[in-house]
Amino acid sequence: MSTEQDRLQLGRALFAPRTVALVGASADAAKLASRPQRVLRKHGFDGTIIPINPGRSEINGDKAYPDIRSVPQKIDHAFIMVPAKAVPGVIEDCAAAGVKAATIFSAGFAETGEEGARIQKRMVDTARAGGVRLIGPNCLGIANVTGKTVLSANAVLESQVLVPGNLSLVSQSGSMMGGTVSRAQERGLGFSKMVSVGNECDVGVGEIVDCMVDDPDTKCILLFLEAFRDAPRLGAAARRAYALGKPVIAFKLGRSAVGREIATTHTGAIAGADDVAEAFFRDHGIIRVKTYEALFETPQLVMGFKPPKGKRVAVFTGTGGAAAMVVDQLGLAGIAVVPPPQAVIDELAGKGIHINDAPLTDLPMGRAEGDVYPKIIHALERSDHCDAIIAVQGSTATQRPDSVRERILNAGRVSKPLGSFLGPAANEALAILQRGGAAAFRTPEACADAVRAYCEWRAPLEHPAVDAGVKTKLDAALQALSGKAVNERTASQLLGALGIPFAASQVVQGGGDAVSTGFPAVAKILSADIPHKTEAGGVVLNIADSAQLKTEVDAMLARIRKAQPQAKLDGVLVQRMESGIAEVIVGFRRDRDAGPLVMVGVGGILAELGGGHALRLAPVSLDTAREMIDEVKAFAVLRGYRNKPKGDLEALARVVQAMSQLAAADVVAEAEINPLLVKSDGVVAVDALVALNKTGG
Repeated sequence: MSTEQDRLQLGRALFAPRTVALVGASADAAKLASRPQRVLRKHGFDGTIIPINPGRSEINGDKAYPDIRSVPQKIDHAFIMVPAKAVPGVIEDCAAAGVKAATIFSAGFAETGEEGARIQKRMVDTARAGGVRLIGPNCLGIANVTGKTVLSANAVLESQVLVPGNLSLVSQSGSMMGGTVSRAQERGLGFSKMVSVGNECDVGVGEIVDCMVDDPDTKCILLFLEAFRDAPRLGAAARRAYALGKPVIAFKLGRSAVGREIATTHTGAIAGADDVAEAFFRDHGIIRVKTYEALFETPQLVMGFKPPKGKRVAVFTGTGGAAAMVVDQLGLAGIAVVPPPQAVIDELAGKGIHINDAPLTDLPMGRAEGDVYPKIIHALERSDHCDAIIAVQGSTATQRPDSVRERILNAGRVSKPLGSFLGPAANEALAILQRGGAAAFRTPEACADAVRAYCEWRAPLEHPAVDAGVKTKLDAALQALSGKAVNERTASQLLGALGIPFAASQVVQGGGDAVSTGFPAVAKILSADIPHKTEAGGVVLNIADSAQLKTEVDAMLARIRKAQPQAKLDGVLVQRMESGIAEVIVGFRRDRDAGPLVMVGVGGILAELGGGHALRLAPVSLDTAREMIDEVKAFAVLRGYRNKPKGDLEALARVVQAMSQLAAADVVAEAEINPLLVKSDGVVAVDALVALNKTGG
């Protein structure tokens, strides 16, 4: 994590430069390279602009120089627009001249392939050696709206009159920075800081968020994300923002993407990129929206509040159909729309407002005038039956836009999040509400999404330290595995060091070897080269006696040797057959972006068919493990569904917590128990898989 001095220095160089060099600036107004100079002037930059162009001595009234080294005064920030191959040379000039920051508009780097990546690496190495911080490449620039410094080639930022406000934005998509600004400003929302990060070759989203946390003009930080590139820094910055009461709201693309790489375990296949993102956001207290409009409509709903205790929303309206759309969306998202309690009904009746106890409070036509809306809002605010309030309005918002002042703004600041959905097209009324500091939504989907995001918001998760005794046992087990391939037997011994119970087993080299596990038994091929034994024909269940065991073991060895002659076979693992109420998968994975993760879900052969799972960053506490188990709907079978026997969920939680402690073992890339059999009293693991990283075996 960067020091406060580092953040302040970077923030000044990015957002408050006094001298800006435009490298590759053009005097031709038809060329893109001419735009940043116009944009700076348009938005009131009162510092010094220095065009860099070897063919010009002056551009649009500003003295030009052939290169950075020729400039006699100190340059704070360089905006670079030359071809990619020329950029490393410009960075060398920046380093020699003491330039603190450079934004690289130019494209043609790592995003284009191997040669572009080579140029980018050279550029970054030069910058780091010379103390130059880089934004980009392949980015559209930076805007400090409150400080009147807009350094960008974005067409929207040239055409728009930028409205100062308390939102700040970091976008991994250059074009969507302009798109978000234009859409938000149309609703009466303004910005403090905005950054398009491009390839994030040096300064990433996390560091920029860290700078924005320190900005007194920023009250809420918005993220438009395509991927995680500096997840640890982003997580740390988001935690700082939460502590200072500045919500971080993220919209991330790629929700439908499949896994980013082929994984050894089922855990890797099940916990895809979007699950990892969800776990990351939850862990660090980031509010995640799933609709684009909710990204800039949610801030007014959540600013000034902390995460709620529950997921209960009160909805009232004077136009039933519009409200029903919101209620429907909330129901699909798993958010409870709760009816008013009798105390609220009685309180409002005493004020001449008569409502019933239906989940949706629908006022009769013509009964919503005057101070009816504020009185209902305050009654709901004082009641502890709901965590948030939605007021839905109909055609009056279009016919009389100013009516929203009477209905919503006159209620003042309330102690719960209050959102308004306007059924018809009512842009003027939306702008009035949002300029007045009230959350207002154009679509039922965005309204419900924002409320869902608030209801699912949680404080940053505190991770427990790994138990010292367990760590000692784990280190010893890993030391014993050093340099060896890991098969099921050694994997179970490693995971057993965490305190996870395994079924009794032994290894045989042929069907004639004596076994003491008892019958019925299961025989499984033992090989680090065959992680998925069932698919390979390497599992036989319900072996009744020694005679059948001999036949099955010898046949299995012959079958596998013929089908997979390249596989190194360590024998056959014979295990006592176990049974339980349900089969569960508990997995660990070290994600390249988000870090160590633990998962629990429906296990056995159904694991990859979507039976349900929960994922968290590891390690987790026992309470978090219990919370994960509660999230998996299919575990109803373990909670006594339809009078079935209850499973030992506490024992399951202990295994999830134990598995999460693999976070302390850097050499473990993935691990999995599938299935873990949950019994009425205890659990037992009957299969294990561990994959070490390249330094671990």
